[in-house]
Amino acid sequence: MDNMENLSRREIQQKRSSTYRNIVRLLWVLTVLGIVGVAVLFYMLSKSNLPSFEELENPKYDQASQVFAADNTVFGRYYVENRVPITYDELSPNLVKALLATEDERFHEHSGIDGEALGRVLTKTFLLQNRSAGGASTITQQLAKLLFTGTPASGFERAVQKLKEWIIAVRLERKYTKEEIIAMYLNKFNFINGAYGIRAASEIYFGTTPDKLKQEEAALLVGMLKNPSLYNPLRRPEKTMKRREVVLKQMVKNDLITQTEYDSLRVLDLDMTRFERKTHTDGLAPYFRMVLGEELKKILRSEAEKRSDGKPYDIYRDGLKIFTTIDPIIQGHLEASVGKHMKKLQTKFWKHWKNEDAWTYREPPTEFDINGLPLDGTTEEEIIIRNKVLKNLKFGSDRAKYYRSKLLQPTINDIKSDIDNFELRNVDIERMLAEEKSDGTITKLVKDKMIGSKLAAKYRTVMKGEKWTALQDAWENYNATVEKAFKKPVKMRVFTYENEAMEKDTVLSPIDSIKYHRSFLQVGSLAVDPVTGYIKAWVGGINHKYFQFDHVTSDRQVGSTFKPFIYSTAISQVNISPCFEVDDIPYTIHQGEGNFTLLKDWTPKNANGEYSGERFTLFKGLQWSKNTVSVYLMKLLGDVSPVLDLAKNLGFASKKIPPQPSICLGSADLSVMDMTGAYTAFANNGLYNKPIFIRSIQDKYGREIYKGIREDLPAIEPNVNYVMVQMLKNVMNQGLPGFYGLKSEMGGKTGTTNDYVDGWFMGLTPDLVVGTWVGGEDRWSRFRTLNLGIGAKMARPVFANFMQSIEKDSTADYNIKARFKIPPGDIGIEIDCELYQQERGGSDDWDDENEGFGDDQFNDEIIQDSTLQNIESGGQTTEDEEDEDFGEEFN
Repeated sequence: MDNMENLSRREIQQKRSSTYRNIVRLLWVLTVLGIVGVAVLFYMLSKSNLPSFEELENPKYDQASQVFAADNTVFGRYYVENRVPITYDELSPNLVKALLATEDERFHEHSGIDGEALGRVLTKTFLLQNRSAGGASTITQQLAKLLFTGTPASGFERAVQKLKEWIIAVRLERKYTKEEIIAMYLNKFNFINGAYGIRAASEIYFGTTPDKLKQEEAALLVGMLKNPSLYNPLRRPEKTMKRREVVLKQMVKNDLITQTEYDSLRVLDLDMTRFERKTHTDGLAPYFRMVLGEELKKILRSEAEKRSDGKPYDIYRDGLKIFTTIDPIIQGHLEASVGKHMKKLQTKFWKHWKNEDAWTYREPPTEFDINGLPLDGTTEEEIIIRNKVLKNLKFGSDRAKYYRSKLLQPTINDIKSDIDNFELRNVDIERMLAEEKSDGTITKLVKDKMIGSKLAAKYRTVMKGEKWTALQDAWENYNATVEKAFKKPVKMRVFTYENEAMEKDTVLSPIDSIKYHRSFLQVGSLAVDPVTGYIKAWVGGINHKYFQFDHVTSDRQVGSTFKPFIYSTAISQVNISPCFEVDDIPYTIHQGEGNFTLLKDWTPKNANGEYSGERFTLFKGLQWSKNTVSVYLMKLLGDVSPVLDLAKNLGFASKKIPPQPSICLGSADLSVMDMTGAYTAFANNGLYNKPIFIRSIQDKYGREIYKGIREDLPAIEPNVNYVMVQMLKNVMNQGLPGFYGLKSEMGGKTGTTNDYVDGWFMGLTPDLVVGTWVGGEDRWSRFRTLNLGIGAKMARPVFANFMQSIEKDSTADYNIKARFKIPPGDIGIEIDCELYQQERGGSDDWDDENEGFGDDQFNDEIIQDSTLQNIESGGQTTEDEEDEDFGEEFN
């Protein structure tokens, strides 16, 4: 019996032993298969769409392009993501300590995967069923996820994604140093609120740089790494403070700060007073950067070197470095000078238009023809133009576009699908409605070449279609809704000079808001180094947030600022002295005279319509800006061509200068950029320098892909130029040192156009040329009297304020002692008027030889060809009167 029991026990033990062996074998098989499977999986993943060596070498992420000033400081960026990478050396030790203590304590001990942390997580999660065991991702793995694997998935996809991150992390560790990995991770992370990367985060949240972050600031930013939306200091300050406390506690745990330091830091308030969300337009010279951005796109498309893939660089993504000529100190002074003057001028403007509306104002006529019909004053055509402009502004607004998308666009889309994808504009609908009221309107538009026959055919197809009635109804509803909405007062924020923020909250109807903002006088001012052509400062308007249109590059009629070019040409071509005298009487350029090709006689007036009959030297004629003297010189030349040749050498585009004698009075439309560039010749011994503002462009690796090239051209003979400088100095009462407290040698010229619409001043010193235009966005936004609307009052104070402030600033790159160049030897042109008169016996032989050159009778009638309607008539007050105001502006 016992033997039977022993046998049974032996068999049971053998069976158990066999079972154990089978289990062990199975475990070994499963282990081997698991290892092989993991190895195969890793191998397959390594051969999948993992980043290549080149991608690891150059990980792709959008980088902001930086704009550098002349002193190589950054004053602007272009970006989709406001990210500017920095190096490890630019990180605060406080930031690095907080990062390692919180995110990866054994960062310097592992090679991308933290085995200890991974084992802890697996043990707690699967054996102890602790789902809050924490994470095991290293900083390198988190970088791999940011760079290459993207948004976390879930389930099996997340497991595969995690394995990929392990492989990428190991490869990153082999490729980069630990310091480089830390910098890359912080550069890539999105700290939200427009803060892409640690540099932007430091600037936006704390107004500082990464190397200057305090311990509590560094702890907050590191705390955001876990979940920036959850720990957003703007929306969830309490959660953010708790998370900051966790980071600080980790630093205590790792002996990076003391308990005492922790106790003092944890109770600090969350200071968001320095938070400032950044935009493209923030910072110095916003108008310049707007124009620069457009110019960069052109250069990168056509002139600059291309990327390695053959495509043009992208200023918003490729991290370019753009080195400009803008001088931050000079820019600051010009912006301040513009702001000071425009605020004062606007106050005068409000007072001038008190209780009146420039949009409906009618200028009363002052002159009548023999039939009693007005020759001047506001016409019905001008009123129609004003209403049309106002209508376009209204229907071009975001508010009107919203109503269009809701009320009109659905019907347009229906028609669009029926008629060759025809997208109807407002003007198209208005034309068809006009045809509906007056048959033949479309035919006339075709005949007048306002539209083509194909477009006319589409109009007729729409009008014959079944949806034409629906379109008419939708259009009527849309217009009625817009009209009602624009008359209803609403809360809004508008521009103002009343505070430093330059905006205020108020209640206005949208239509009144449009009129209000269009009533602000605008400005364009440019400062250029005449020797290099480098643009030192650029102000394109009064406030870029509310007025984006740049007035440095836009064309306006230039008035008397063009007259020095007429004088230069006459002195050069006819070899006359600035002491040459001209009678202040009317002069007529007759039909068929010289090479002017006029269809009618042309007899322009002086600004006030009066003639003194006195004799003016060219010195005095330019100073007093007499139209009669300019017309006389044009007659003397007998042709516009010499002036056009000079204009071309001064950088003016030929198409901008009309080949008409009216250019002697400044009828051409030119930009502040054009005029300032041209005046560099006067300040640079007759050598024109084209204004430039880009020194060079580099890619993100520092390789130069474009270099700005200076363009200079001999424009005026040095002896003639010297004479012109003396005349321009004479306009400013010789521009001697000590002139109104200034030490610089200077000259200048004012300009004012018809009805005081445009006020100009061109100021020059040997070191800087400053061109300034002031006026309204619309011709009817203007002063109505000569004493308020002349260039001396409108524009010259900007130059006065600017020169006064820049001379006082010892840090400015400006040479007060610089003097205009004097040509060596005898210049061959007499500029001493007493000596000139003695040599000529008190009279000019030229007048004796040209008896009857002027008209016998003072003629008040202006006879003009239709091409000469915009003749400049302002700015002809005496410079003596203007200089009285110039002095006041310095006090």
